[in-house]
Amino acid sequence: MRIALFGRSPKIQDLPYVEVVLEKLYEEGVAVGLYAPLKEACEQIRDEEFAELSFSIYHNEEELEAFDPDFLISLGGDGTILEATVLIRSKDIPILGINMGRLGFLANVAKSNIETSIDALFSGRFQLDFRSLLQSKTSTNRVMKPNFALNEITIARKETTSMITVHTYLNGSYLNSYWADGLIISTPTGSTGYSLSCGGPIIMPNSENFVLTPIAPHNLTMRPFVISDNNTLRLKIESREHEFLASLDSRMHSFDSETELLIQKADFRIALVQTEIQDFASTLRNKLSWGRDYRN
Repeated sequence: MRIALFGRSPKIQDLPYVEVVLEKLYEEGVAVGLYAPLKEACEQIRDEEFAELSFSIYHNEEELEAFDPDFLISLGGDGTILEATVLIRSKDIPILGINMGRLGFLANVAKSNIETSIDALFSGRFQLDFRSLLQSKTSTNRVMKPNFALNEITIARKETTSMITVHTYLNGSYLNSYWADGLIISTPTGSTGYSLSCGGPIIMPNSENFVLTPIAPHNLTMRPFVISDNNTLRLKIESREHEFLASLDSRMHSFDSETELLIQKADFRIALVQTEIQDFASTLRNKLSWGRDYRN
């Protein structure tokens, strides 16, 4: 088996958990591909015990593809998984997310469950949870690279405190003009992210929907709107500064207001590894403290 490790340089307090991952991989004798920023951290904890565990270092998606891993283990938070999707794209490499961040809806393997989850990976006691993505094109010749998002695509004002107007068309028909600080177009995966913070609903994964969530709308009747992910959106933006920002999973792009955006479902999906100790309902309860009575 070949497994790629991905993540930023971990904090010192997280190095023991990285060591646990390496120990488990060493026990199974797998080939390990190591993302370059992790190399220095892993060398700090590497000793004679890991002498037989050689690393193949990769820096980009081409080198990751050449390593050809069966799985990718993400060491970090949800943002780390979002970064990993840029390297994986449509390569069909399942991701196991180990949470070394804070909230962690995507990276939902707790540090205390690292060994159990990796054991489940090797024994085949897991399922693949396929997540849909958004992709965007512009009305100009400008190309966004990468042009997809697992969580959301956000339209926002730039260098102004004034609101912008987002004229929204659904399959070519006029839907609405959002007069607001911006507009979030979220996948079910992203429904627990920025959209949730702006009052959007939580949507079960694989529900085949998108959510349009306005950011601080001036008209209080503007509410989050759930649509089928088979729809195509066209956005035209008005701004006093004649510019706006488009964010694809926090990757920022600046456009002039003459640029229209076309948003639809991407033609590939990302696979997340779900072991028997993980499920979406338990993640919600644990992360959002559902069902807990704090009155006593």
